[in-house]
Amino acid sequence: MSENVVQRLRDEIENAIISNSFAPGTRLDEVQLATRYGVSRTPVREALMQLNAIGLVEIRPRRGAVVIDPGPHRIFEMFEVMAELEGMAGSLAARRLTQEDRVAMLAAHGDCERSASAGDTDAYYYDNERFHKTIYAASHSGFLSEQCTALHRRLQPYRRLQLRVRNRMATSFAEHNAVVDAILAGDAEQARQLLRQHVSIQGERFSDLVATLAER
Repeated sequence: MSENVVQRLRDEIENAIISNSFAPGTRLDEVQLATRYGVSRTPVREALMQLNAIGLVEIRPRRGAVVIDPGPHRIFEMFEVMAELEGMAGSLAARRLTQEDRVAMLAAHGDCERSASAGDTDAYYYDNERFHKTIYAASHSGFLSEQCTALHRRLQPYRRLQLRVRNRMATSFAEHNAVVDAILAGDAEQARQLLRQHVSIQGERFSDLVATLAER
């Protein structure tokens, strides 16, 4: 089974959930999904397990996978924790950065620049994920990297939604620029603050996200 097939399928189902094509409470039948997307049941099952792991669906006894809605308050709480974890990762990265880390981070940053310049939100979505993972790796804290990666993945569907807000992609890349500068300068506290602000969805960002969720 190709990992690319599972990723594509997971993204398709994720988008359908986020756009409300699959509304909360909808039962996701493996046979129907396999027919809809032209694949076998095996990648469907794997995709649903991945979506279960990030909280978009819940696999229930005798009912299978059911779409769930965590609600704005729960999403806000997850972003709140993510902001603190990212801040810590950035702070440690600024202190512990190696030449290998630097090369990886700048390469991912360059990919983000290309996708942002092209206005390609889907490409930026994945490039942004790789960029943040280079910071987690540069923290040289295995446990922190694991926690950041797990929560980042849970929030990816909502980050995808955020990128659809006007000018958000350009703003995100500009914030990446400042983060990279702080880490390369070895300014741990600045890196912490910038990453916390970058991830946080308080104020206008939260209201924009809630409005986008409401329009699904």
